[in-house]
Amino acid sequence: MNAIRNLKTAIPDHIILADMKTVDTGAMEIEMAAKAGADIIIILGSADDSTIQDALRAARKYGVKLMADLLSSEDPVKRALELQELGIDYINIHVGIDQQMIGEDPVQYLKKLKLRVPVAVAGGLDEKSAARAVLSGASIVIVGGNIVRSSDVTASARIIRKSIDAPEITEVEEISIDEKTIELLKRVSTPNISDAMHRKGAMKNIHSICPGNKIAGKAVTVQTFSGDWAKAVEAIDIAKKGDIIVIYNGSPHIAPWGELATLSCINKGISGVVIDGAVRDVDDIRKLNFPVFATSIVPNAGEPKGFGEINAEIQCGGQTVKSEDFIVGDDNGVVVVPVERGYEIARRAIEVEKTERRIRDEIKRGKTLSEVLQLHKWEKK
Repeated sequence: MNAIRNLKTAIPDHIILADMKTVDTGAMEIEMAAKAGADIIIILGSADDSTIQDALRAARKYGVKLMADLLSSEDPVKRALELQELGIDYINIHVGIDQQMIGEDPVQYLKKLKLRVPVAVAGGLDEKSAARAVLSGASIVIVGGNIVRSSDVTASARIIRKSIDAPEITEVEEISIDEKTIELLKRVSTPNISDAMHRKGAMKNIHSICPGNKIAGKAVTVQTFSGDWAKAVEAIDIAKKGDIIVIYNGSPHIAPWGELATLSCINKGISGVVIDGAVRDVDDIRKLNFPVFATSIVPNAGEPKGFGEINAEIQCGGQTVKSEDFIVGDDNGVVVVPVERGYEIARRAIEVEKTERRIRDEIKRGKTLSEVLQLHKWEKK
């Protein structure tokens, strides 16, 4: 409530919205916020009708407006219509952060709504999606992370404000969810992805042979045995453009991969190779600048005996890898992202990168990392 009082004192001519997300004791929390100086107060749309009605009575008593936030509502469109009939002043179509990570978009619900009351929209909006929201009927656009976690909050706010005032939509080519996932994974580092997976997914002891290369793509897995390079080479014929061949070889002393296999990969448009085992011909591979990740470098190869399998579940660098899993490699190492969580992890990694960028900016302004992270305050007690 002090935050509301301070804002009201600082900018008395502006509307102050209190995002209470009240789910119970509606009248009490409305009274608190109204007396502190709020003009519009948010209650959760999923609250019981009795809570909504009591909150409305309090709002009318204290001369404030009530907004219902449909965060995590099972059927936002149906609930919006019900809330309108109860007398709510504003409806907020809100997709939460965790929902955004799995591809939910608030604008998709907005397009289905035909309401008499003003509609707000929230959930991961930037200048492009804010413009789409306005053109889809939103009266109010709520933006959080894309302003507060940017390097220049004023510039970011100005860009979004401009897109709301003069909304335009640029037609973009529709791409598959896998293509979207790979596009996002290419924008982040393997440490970002590991952080997004709660410090999981990183392969052990596998390093880039050609530093400076970044790979992101779907896995074609190869289970082979020490010195047997037949299945590793046959996988080149099976892999599609953009795929990454992931090999378990079982030995750091005999290479299942070299220059000639690398040339074949380049011809097929394969993005890279990851080997739990050795590689050879690295001088030639480095001239080709082809992304190869391996545990060791040796001069000797084995024989093409043909044992093993392609596209079976394997262990690589201590991680389970299935065919079609997402693989990302850079100078930090290699991570595997399960295909069933690919888009979600990619989105979460983007959020990690945004947070790191904000922290980096604060350090450049003179703070220490400990000060930015408030380590003493947040250490586990």
